[in-house]
Amino acid sequence: MQHSDALYLFNEGRNIQAYRLLGAHPGDTGTTFRVWAPNARQVAVVGDFNGWQPAAHPMRSLGASGIWEVHVTEAQPHNLYRFAITPPAGGVALLKADPYARGFELRPGSAAYIVPPSSHLWGDADWLRRRADWDWQQAPVNIYEVHAGSWMRHPDGQPYLWRELAERLIPYAVEQGYTHLELLPITEHPLDESWGYQTTGYFAPTARYGSPDDLRFFVDACHQAGLGVLLDWVPGHFPQDAWALARYDGTALYEHEDPRLGLHADWGTHIFNYGRHEVRSFLLSSAHWWLSEFHFDGLRVDAVASMLYLDYSRKAGEWLPNKHGGRENLEAIDFLQALNAMVHGEFPGALTIAEESTAWPQVSRPTYVGGLGFSMKWNMGWMNDSLRYFHRDPIHRRWHHDELTFGQMYAYSENFVLPLSHDEVVHGKGSLLGKMPGDDWQRYANLRLLLAWQALTPGKKLGFMGGEFGQLREWSEARELDWGLLAEPAHQGLQRLSADLNRLYRDLPALHSRDFAADGFEWIDCHDSEHSVLCWLRRGRDGSFVVIAMNFTPAPLTGYRIGVPQAGPYGEILNSDSVWYAGSNLGNAGAIVASEGAWMSRPASLCLTLPPLAAVVLAPA
Repeated sequence: MQHSDALYLFNEGRNIQAYRLLGAHPGDTGTTFRVWAPNARQVAVVGDFNGWQPAAHPMRSLGASGIWEVHVTEAQPHNLYRFAITPPAGGVALLKADPYARGFELRPGSAAYIVPPSSHLWGDADWLRRRADWDWQQAPVNIYEVHAGSWMRHPDGQPYLWRELAERLIPYAVEQGYTHLELLPITEHPLDESWGYQTTGYFAPTARYGSPDDLRFFVDACHQAGLGVLLDWVPGHFPQDAWALARYDGTALYEHEDPRLGLHADWGTHIFNYGRHEVRSFLLSSAHWWLSEFHFDGLRVDAVASMLYLDYSRKAGEWLPNKHGGRENLEAIDFLQALNAMVHGEFPGALTIAEESTAWPQVSRPTYVGGLGFSMKWNMGWMNDSLRYFHRDPIHRRWHHDELTFGQMYAYSENFVLPLSHDEVVHGKGSLLGKMPGDDWQRYANLRLLLAWQALTPGKKLGFMGGEFGQLREWSEARELDWGLLAEPAHQGLQRLSADLNRLYRDLPALHSRDFAADGFEWIDCHDSEHSVLCWLRRGRDGSFVVIAMNFTPAPLTGYRIGVPQAGPYGEILNSDSVWYAGSNLGNAGAIVASEGAWMSRPASLCLTLPPLAAVVLAPA
């Protein structure tokens, strides 16, 4: 792309590779720096190559583009730098980080450094080729959500680096049967406690876990092991740190001037000005950067609801309506549609997943029919209803049967992911195991049943690290998971069940090929609230089916008859009460025969033993 064309597209909001134009670009004769600061009186680059002296390397304005430029022969890879920006009113220069920086020094430092060109040699060409032809809607998608710094640590408490994680996390995720990892934001951020959600470096992998090429190595190793990698990405807001994006050239540049449009009071952050063309280029380029330069397989877009509504978490008088008088953020809608069109057009097979907690229509429908264009959307209703139900003492569950059945009323209105995410095990909410009622045996049985409920319900899956083996304590970013728990049979059983559920979901078309289609699900009986039992069928596009029955009380049921599509032998292919999972080992001895004769409007029936607080899965033998 010609320099003038890149400038023009940047100012038009259509430069999706603005990182090739802006930032620090080292070459054979030094480094070229460019920064967008349209209202600045003067800009200079300062760094350890010039003693941090603004007078040493003033930058020249590229006219109406608002971009400033300088070439510095002394600036070499790994040198630290900032921009010294004199605001329009004059006075003391602001020392600002480069919005397009590709690397930052390790916290608590906040200067950018000049990142050398990548030397990583990718080995995932076959993966990317297969991904481009991947029919993800009919494929298993089972995501293991990970905070890289606290999954596992060294004995001295230091987090593993990317190459160390590749040796440990990748084999674990493969063995457990996941299809994808999802990394909580690894874009650079100053505060560990933010988990990455207050991003200051939209093009920079955090220095906590190694170099940019170390991250490339990790993603490449995942692909070669058959794992996809998704990035949690945060275009909804940015922190107020004075050295970063906030009031970048002394004016509201990336944010709105009016706090009724530009301030998230709940989070103490700024909202991006999605109507500004250069901000749009910035965010689209950030998405493009991670997918192209690091081969990520998609983006989980954080806090989409906060982007869509002008009155999000605001009282009357604290927000401004759009030009039609409504509460919809029209510029954000346009940006999200452009983002999804770009990702799906430039990176075939890459996913975009919305964390969107309202009933906004057509989040996961194509932009050409008026949708936002995401591949999938988190089903927050399913998560809230399920956790509310499971938290109840089983004696009261009969009165709340609809908390489990209601989800089928809207389950196919979007392409849903069923999330049991990090959000459910922080801020005093306790661990998943800690939410379960009853004595110790019942708590573990309830968690086994919850994992089965997620795995066997239509929709793609997401689980946060630690939930698969019954982490006892609430998650903290400051320590590793409690791996020592796996010395105990109950936690071993949870981990084994999670892996077996993952493999069952992955290997059986009946459990994944119609995740988004109403004809892939049929209730056998959703009305037995008296016993708190649910039974249903899952059907695959290949004509296969499985029978699922769940008992949500600690009272076992024998001689429980349900209708099924055909007579003959059935294998009990999973029983969450198996002794293998630390259960009581009650069930159907691995096999059972369905007898002919109409029952529940079906031509045959099974007479089952339903174990306590357990799920059984049966398939024609």
